[in-house]
Amino acid sequence: MAALTLEDLVAMDADALDHTMRNGYPIDEDVLADREYDGVSLNLPSLVERMTWTKFCKVFLREPDGSLRGWNCKVDQTPLTEPWVLTKGKDGQPITYGHYRVVPCDGYRMPRPYDAGVMLDYGLGRNPRTDPTGAVRDPLLAVNEGDSALLLGWSYVDAKITTVGTPSFFALRRGVPLSHRISPPRG
Repeated sequence: MAALTLEDLVAMDADALDHTMRNGYPIDEDVLADREYDGVSLNLPSLVERMTWTKFCKVFLREPDGSLRGWNCKVDQTPLTEPWVLTKGKDGQPITYGHYRVVPCDGYRMPRPYDAGVMLDYGLGRNPRTDPTGAVRDPLLAVNEGDSALLLGWSYVDAKITTVGTPSFFALRRGVPLSHRISPPRG
């Protein structure tokens, strides 16, 4: 079977994305470390997509203690065929949001069995207490066996008493080495 590409994932419907997630592969966390991944939102309703974004960036940073954390960056909304360019704020720094920790999926309640990879836990990302992303969890898997260059994720909400799935999948393609470091929002 040929390796899946980003274009393959973009063309998939919700059922095909679900099937790919259910059959995903573990991720080599060392490949993620100190790297930026080009992100594409998948399966969002068109109205939501028009109000938000299609392209984004996820950044992964290995901390001195060995843990892996990350954040999202706003990206210029150019066609998918054009390079990902980080949107900069007035201070010249990338516009960031949604900090998370990368942890094993063990022990997480998920609405779907996507536990072969890792979990991006925004509740551990030290986001402001009023930031609703604190309840978001993203299981993340490799789509091609033994290759962490193309990843597929899905978002759900951990509402404490229950978990609630979203229609939102996303693809990540390995991009450039880490270009900037951002501290978590809360010290």
